Amino acid sequence: MEFIRPDININFVGMRFKAFVLSLVLIVLGLGTLAWRGGLKLGVDFSGGTVIQVQFQKPTTPSEIREALSGLGIAQGAIQRVGSREDNEYLIRTEVSFTGLKNVGDEIQAELDKHFGPGQSTIRSVEMVGPKVGEDLREKALLAIYYALLFIALYISGRFELKWGTSGVMAGTLVAGVYLLGAVGAPMSLLIAAALVLTLVLCWVLKLPFALGAVVSLVHDVLITISAFAFTDKEFSLTIVAALLTIVGYSLNDTIIVYDRIRENLRKTGRRGELKEIVNTSINQTLSRTILTSGTTLLVVLCLFVFGGSVIHDFAFALLVGIGVGTYSSIFVASPLLILYEDWSAKPRPATRTAG
Repeated sequence: MEFIRPDININFVGMRFKAFVLSLVLIVLGLGTLAWRGGLKLGVDFSGGTVIQVQFQKPTTPSEIREALSGLGIAQGAIQRVGSREDNEYLIRTEVSFTGLKNVGDEIQAELDKHFGPGQSTIRSVEMVGPKVGEDLREKALLAIYYALLFIALYISGRFELKWGTSGVMAGTLVAGVYLLGAVGAPMSLLIAAALVLTLVLCWVLKLPFALGAVVSLVHDVLITISAFAFTDKEFSLTIVAALLTIVGYSLNDTIIVYDRIRENLRKTGRRGELKEIVNTSINQTLSRTILTSGTTLLVVLCLFVFGGSVIHDFAFALLVGIGVGTYSSIFVASPLLILYEDWSAKPRPATRTAG
């Protein structure tokens, strides 16, 4: 069965400015929503607090659980059902941090026994994260995302442009820049933002358009996925960071497929013809593979989102948004950026001298 005709020629490149505007609007709206909400809704992993998983023998409701635990000061926490309705199992998240993990379990069990009766509830797990640990986890999560993007820039510049020496210069400059910013006591969020800007500037100055396109595309995917969490006010936790790193890897794979074809076509044609035509032809030649891969992956993630239960619901949501955006960016952002780079970096023609 022929899914897409081999001679198909959709003008993706011609739609690049509309795509840039759409991406910019989504990112600005997302950042605006983040500013309006005062930041992301951080999970216990990052903000500190306690997560308790409890199973009941009989059906109960979140309001009954809140009433039972009101004496411990954790009644304002989020209570969420996990598993099927018949399991009667709940996850209780509270920002309250307790000093003794063992005592916490005993105290909660005593309160539940007092309200529901002995043997009617079982605490399956208690996890506690202190505020300092939450702050450390936030910093490490930011560093993980930043280093993922940095090493991708180095890999792309080395593999696609055979500039491993230039990649080494970029890596050394970035390490020195990050070290200096850290030495003057810059906050981690400012340090990561400055390092990302420095990465993009170095890609431009060192003439690494493939790396520039890949990094901008990945930052674009991460920002829009985070914006989706800002729009929906969903909880942002370590699990979502894992999803973001997965999205970075998936989106990069899509981008590399298209970049590979562009490089092959550039070699075949010896750059005869417009770069726009070569990029557009390359996107069309890989379109069937892109749609089949992304379509089947999205189908699996959609099943996880609908049927996977509340525990992985937010993880599946992040993947659903990220994979969709990653596919879009490999077609409409990463590849057209090569054209934009060539247009902007083209040297102006020398002015023709006229006889005086």
